[in-house]
Amino acid sequence: MHILIAEDDPVLADGLSRSLRAAGYAVDIVTEGEQTDSALLAQSFDLLILDLGLPRLSGLEVLRRLRARGAKMPVLILTAADSVDSRVRGLDLGADDYMAKPFALSELEARVRALTRRALGANQSVIRHGPLALDLAGRVASLNEQPLDLSARELGLLGILLQRAGRVVSKEQLVDHLCEWGEEVSNNAIEVYVHRLRKKLEAGDIRIATIRGLGYCLERAPDAADPAGPAAAARP
Repeated sequence: MHILIAEDDPVLADGLSRSLRAAGYAVDIVTEGEQTDSALLAQSFDLLILDLGLPRLSGLEVLRRLRARGAKMPVLILTAADSVDSRVRGLDLGADDYMAKPFALSELEARVRALTRRALGANQSVIRHGPLALDLAGRVASLNEQPLDLSARELGLLGILLQRAGRVVSKEQLVDHLCEWGEEVSNNAIEVYVHRLRKKLEAGDIRIATIRGLGYCLERAPDAADPAGPAAAARP
């Protein structure tokens, strides 16, 4: 999961980024409204944490432009405790949730998890695909009820594929959702991560199919499910 934090207070932004990175998210920070708008135009994120008091372009205007472009990305707005009107305007413009400063980092993390689950259409913190399960809150995965020993990068990769099970995910999309700005992650590195994760899923009837020229798809093995699914249709 890749989160963009738009916050001009460096102390708060640093605290948020440290907390979210420790929870397994890729995080990037912008400090101005125009910079935020440009970042949202250039790249897709899984969540925007948006301070309404940004310089050069207000958070409300950033939000208005984002929704005017038809973007469905979840937005969590941060506001001063006494700015009720701003919170109302933000919600009316399409924000999904808000938090008044100051707040507890543990509560913010819980709201982040809730918003990302909601965006994926999941009502619970555990996502399942056959014998494979991922606990978004605990950041642990299991296969056939047995825990999987996964690195942080493998866990992130599994989360992206599992949340899009049955659909093709390109290498470029994996880089966008797994990596922060400035990280040097090549397509070859993605192939290595996929290979390692694929080996760890061999014990179940789950596989990561390579769709030539398109990307990867998490699916049930042919002997466990009908192979004539979306990924099979995409193969030449």
